[in-house]
Amino acid sequence: MQITEDQRQEIASLFDQWNAALKTCDAKQVAALYAQDAMLLPTISKEVRQTPGAIQDYFEHFLQLKPRGTILQQKIRRFDGVATNSGIYKFTITQDGEERVVMARFTFVYRLDKEGWKIIDHHSSMLPDV
Repeated sequence: MQITEDQRQEIASLFDQWNAALKTCDAKQVAALYAQDAMLLPTISKEVRQTPGAIQDYFEHFLQLKPRGTILQQKIRRFDGVATNSGIYKFTITQDGEERVVMARFTFVYRLDKEGWKIIDHHSSMLPDV
């Protein structure tokens, strides 16, 4: 299925929305972007998050690092009411007063519902050194 440039930009803007929510440092605001039945496989936690409370809990800790994300490479696809955005992103985080960059792979799966686009699956894992 061919995706139009407008559709591609619409899906790409969902990351910008998510990244802007991170910058608020409000875990509740970030978690609100996820569907009630979402699954989060987070970058810096071994725990799979499958409830709104667990997703919010992850972000309460992650946001303490003041993350700022930048997509370096992405592939966007869209199918009847579902879209994916996968690729490589980097996060600048602040840890012990020092900034550092974390490189990671990501996949966001979005579902369009009556409230708009919601994240239903989010996987993020650090890039291996090799």
